[in-house]
Amino acid sequence: MADPRAGSAGPPALVRAAGAVLWRDGPGGRPEVALIHRPRYDDWSFPKGKLDGGEHVLRAVVREVEEETGLVARLGRRLPPVSYLHRDRPKRVDYWAARCVEPSSAHTVPNDEVDRLAWLPVDEAAERLSYSHDVDLLREFTAGPAHTWPLVILRHGSAGEKSAWEEPDELRPLDARGRAEAVRLSALLRAYGPSRPVSSATARCLDTVLPYARAMGTAVVTDAAFTIGDTDGERALGRLLELADGGVPAIVCTHGEIVAELITGLCRRLGEKLPDEPALRKGSFWVAHLAGGEDGAPAIAALERHSA
Repeated sequence: MADPRAGSAGPPALVRAAGAVLWRDGPGGRPEVALIHRPRYDDWSFPKGKLDGGEHVLRAVVREVEEETGLVARLGRRLPPVSYLHRDRPKRVDYWAARCVEPSSAHTVPNDEVDRLAWLPVDEAAERLSYSHDVDLLREFTAGPAHTWPLVILRHGSAGEKSAWEEPDELRPLDARGRAEAVRLSALLRAYGPSRPVSSATARCLDTVLPYARAMGTAVVTDAAFTIGDTDGERALGRLLELADGGVPAIVCTHGEIVAELITGLCRRLGEKLPDEPALRKGSFWVAHLAGGEDGAPAIAALERHSA
């Protein structure tokens, strides 16, 4: 008897893509956004494109913006994803607000996919966009602050089993998996632009942020407030709030024992809804996109989590 499942097909696989509402300061400090025209479709939209095989979404959005606009983007707050059917396949595009920081030396417009790039005030951009979901996305962008700065809470990468390490615990280094995670994290964190790396004074935390610090040409500052054995949740949170209040992008690399207290404490103090699962796996990080509130104190404009 023939197998009734033979020849049957499951649901079509989800197509993943990433894009950005790319913006810059326009006249009077009002943002202008970049729209691209694609001759193949004769449409106006935001820069976006499909993820390459195995590519992280953060790498994809920066790459796609550069390829389609010839501009380098610095990611800000995450915007709602857009989902729709494309050629009978479900497609999801993850979007960020992204500030234009400089022209790219590698790509120019026009190119094979884009023949025109237009910088427009928000109202004019809404009129020119070809798709209603892009207009909705533009509304989401204008509903929040354009200018934000990132505060990253990072758990160090894989460092083997503590029970198998016979020397002082602060000297326990990353293992081979953790070193690979550190390299990947360096590329991901650069999507948010230059940040001040602050680390626990343990080898595994320092090793985790070292590739990023080398790539950015900056030094890692160690802080006992984030060092296991020298701190507690209250002290670590107090120091984190000081960093948040400074208005300077920062990356804090610390330990799993205090990560959940840091993120829940930060959310409570800054009036953000608590995430269902605040803890992080090794080699993962939270990004709190901060903006100045009405009273001048920082507020969380968006919160996102990623893994290497």
